[in-house]
Amino acid sequence: MKSRVKKPTVAEGSKYLAACQGEPCFLRMRGCLGAGETVVPCHSNQARHGKGMGIKAKHEFTVPGCANCHSLLDQGPGLREHKFAAWDIAFEAWVPVRARKMGIELQEAA
Repeated sequence: MKSRVKKPTVAEGSKYLAACQGEPCFLRMRGCLGAGETVVPCHSNQARHGKGMGIKAKHEFTVPGCANCHSLLDQGPGLREHKFAAWDIAFEAWVPVRARKMGIELQEAA
C-alpha cells in the first residue's frame, strides 16, 4: 500500500506568500526597484526546493522581490548559478525576518 505525503493546504502555503506583503525587495539585483507596490513573492527556481518543469517551488521557498529582480531571476540573462546564488543570499536574509513576522521560532544549527 502506498503512503501519501501530506501536501500543504492552500491556507498553509498562502501564509508564506502573505508574509512578503509590505516588505522591500530582498533580491537586490541590477535595476532593483527597492520597495513598493511591485514587490511580490519570488519562488526559488531550484529543484531542491520542489521546482520542476511547469511546477513552482513550494511556497515556503519564496523571498520578497520587486518586478525587475523577479523578471531577471526568471527570464533574464545570466548564469543559472549566479541567479541561484542571488536567490540563496536573499533567502538566508529573509528567513529570520519572515520568522519574526509570522511568530515562528527558528532552530539554531548545531
